[in-house]
Amino acid sequence: MKQVQVINGQDLREMVAAATGWLEKSAPDIDALNVFPVPDGDCGTNMLLTMRAVVEEANKVSGSGASQMAQAMAKGALMGARGNSGVILSQIWRGFASSLEGKETIDGKDLAGGLLQGTNMAYKAISNPVEGTILTVIRESASAAQMKADSGINDVVAILETAVKTARESVAETPRLLPILRDAGVVDAGGQGLYTLLEGALLYLKGEMRQMQVRKSHIIVSDKLTDAEARRPTEKGGHFGYCTQFLMEGENLDPDKIRKKLKDKGKSLIVAGDGSTIRVHIHSLEPESIIKSVSSLGKVSNISITNMDEQHEDFLALQSRKATGMAIVAVVAGKGLADVFWSLGVSAIVSGGQTMNPSTRDILRPVQAIPSDKIIILPNNKNVIPTARQVASLTHKIIEVVPTETIPQGVAALLAVDNEIDFETNVNNMVQAISTVKTLEITRAIRSTKLSGLEIRKNQAIGLLDGELLAAGDNINNVVIDLLAKADLRQAEVITIYYGAETKEVEAEQLSIAIRQKYPQLQVEVVNGTQPSYNYIISAE
Repeated sequence: MKQVQVINGQDLREMVAAATGWLEKSAPDIDALNVFPVPDGDCGTNMLLTMRAVVEEANKVSGSGASQMAQAMAKGALMGARGNSGVILSQIWRGFASSLEGKETIDGKDLAGGLLQGTNMAYKAISNPVEGTILTVIRESASAAQMKADSGINDVVAILETAVKTARESVAETPRLLPILRDAGVVDAGGQGLYTLLEGALLYLKGEMRQMQVRKSHIIVSDKLTDAEARRPTEKGGHFGYCTQFLMEGENLDPDKIRKKLKDKGKSLIVAGDGSTIRVHIHSLEPESIIKSVSSLGKVSNISITNMDEQHEDFLALQSRKATGMAIVAVVAGKGLADVFWSLGVSAIVSGGQTMNPSTRDILRPVQAIPSDKIIILPNNKNVIPTARQVASLTHKIIEVVPTETIPQGVAALLAVDNEIDFETNVNNMVQAISTVKTLEITRAIRSTKLSGLEIRKNQAIGLLDGELLAAGDNINNVVIDLLAKADLRQAEVITIYYGAETKEVEAEQLSIAIRQKYPQLQVEVVNGTQPSYNYIISAE
């Protein structure tokens, strides 16, 4: 895993700019989520415009100090905040900046502390905080990052990886916390947007720019939304009123006084800022009376009033169009490997693989639940391929099975996906990508035998190269090195080690060191796959 011990203000600016670009690619998909609990219909766009203001203000800073850069970003966020999610995002930035006061650089502990302070500031700005929203996602992500930092880990990438992983899990849980989300068949849009920003920042820090160019962040599908009926758009009707936003400027402004004055005049009230500048967001049937009631307290400007009933109708139309898009279902065993596949954009994961092949029904269930009519299935195991191919006859949807036989082949296929091209071309590109990767699998022999010219004893380490048994021995690291020697690595650039549930992290790191010493020209990555049965699954690409 790439390590980054500290970042300065310029690094922060570039990271945030990359994250904003990553959010931009998914903004329309996030917009489509946002019907409950706040029916703005443009959550992704609001967060994107807020982040653009952040980047614009950051570009005005000439110095490289982290504190100076963060303060500029917080100012940009407040001035450019749009919508419920944008205002909350501005408060996260405000808290983040306040925690970095006086710091020239940011390490992992600073990052965790900044996220935690951002959480506190965001909750403080909301009159009635609702769990199952962006608030929950930032709180749980920040807490996990802080726990990681408290354990002695100070690497920025490691801290951010923890925050991203937790954010993904938290977003998936939002329908459990807010039944109205579950009924609408969506996860929280603001939470999804925050996850996308964190993910984009992480990809940038890890140097995975190629991924950022060829794909986009996936919209998280919760296991609380497996019922296809739950994914039907809500019936048209009801009155959402007007999303009213404005800026207040003056001297000695009192956010608490303004919040109290508006508390009973609408819903989703957010009052954020300080004594000189305050951003107000509220949903009301009478926006003019809102503005009039506070106009005596300060100068009101940047007024935006949006008809949410019209936006809701647009959402319903978008949901019907969304069903024509492409989705990917992957068969994966092991939580760590599942996290990898989620991060690469799959819409659903079926638990299974070697020794626990899923049934046709297991694969059909998520295929039917996903609101897309074109589905690609990645079996990631040769024994699962025939089962996956049976799904097409059981659904009206268009099904293509990309015949991946291993986890590394599945990863290579996903990296070939381009959301800007058509379904058939994507399938062809994914099939071609399978041949670009070699798979090494290391496990223990369950019995003594003679096979492929090898004398194998029970419990010995054995190694397979693209399914062919080619190495055995008492020392598992030696078996891996032996197997790599038999693979043609002349075109290889990256070795990725996915270590299993029965393998310790320190053992995997020791193996990575041995490989780097043997092949110094290769980049070696270590990932906790937590897969059963196999000590290591290794890709060479």
